Formats: sequence, C-alpha cells, structure tokens
Amino acid sequence: MSLNTLKIVYYSNFNSVVSNYLPFWGNSSHSIKMFRMQKYIIRIMLGCEKRVSLRNLLRKLKILPLVSQDILTLMLFVIKNKNQFIANSEIYSVDARQHTNFHQPTSNLTKY
Repeated sequence: MSLNTLKIVYYSNFNSVVSNYLPFWGNSSHSIKMFRMQKYIIRIMLGCEKRVSLRNLLRKLKILPLVSQDILTLMLFVIKNKNQFIANSEIYSVDARQHTNFHQPTSNLTKY
C-alpha cells in the first residue's frame, strides 16, 4: 500500500480511538501500552526494525507522539472552556507576575 493509504488507516483505526479516550486515561499506566502500540504500528507502516528511532519516523509521517497528542488535547480543552476556570487575579488582590494564570486548587490527598 502507499504511505498515504497507510496513514488514512492509522488515523481511522488507531488515532480516532486514542484521541477519544486520551482525556480520560492520559496519565494512567495504560498510556505506556498505547505508546508502545503506536511505536509498533508506525514501524510496521514504514517497514522498520525495532531499533530505529521513532522520533524521525514520526517527523517523516507528520504524526504526533502520544504524549504530545495528550498535551495538545488538554490545551485545546482549556482554551475551549476558559469560562469554567478561575484566574489568579479573581482570587488574589496582589498584582503578581502570574495573575493571569488559572488558579490550581490545592489538595492534601494522594488521589485527587
């Protein structure tokens, strides 16, 4: 198959599933398994061995690694839902350097 056809199959089968569930289990132990699966799929697409660096292969295919895709998904969520977050300037009266950043609630629990 051509490389464009393989990319279409990748985006329709693997990336669509990953992008839908990434916000829910982005930092879980399953994300390591999914990253390994992404590496395996990319190497099959290009016919490479296990020892070939994935970084160059992903750049060649213009595909984001799973970690970068997770960061992008979270950033897009924050941008779309700005009104649901509280800025530091709304809580504190001091005009500090980070007054425009979003407020991060503190927690003393191990699981939050």
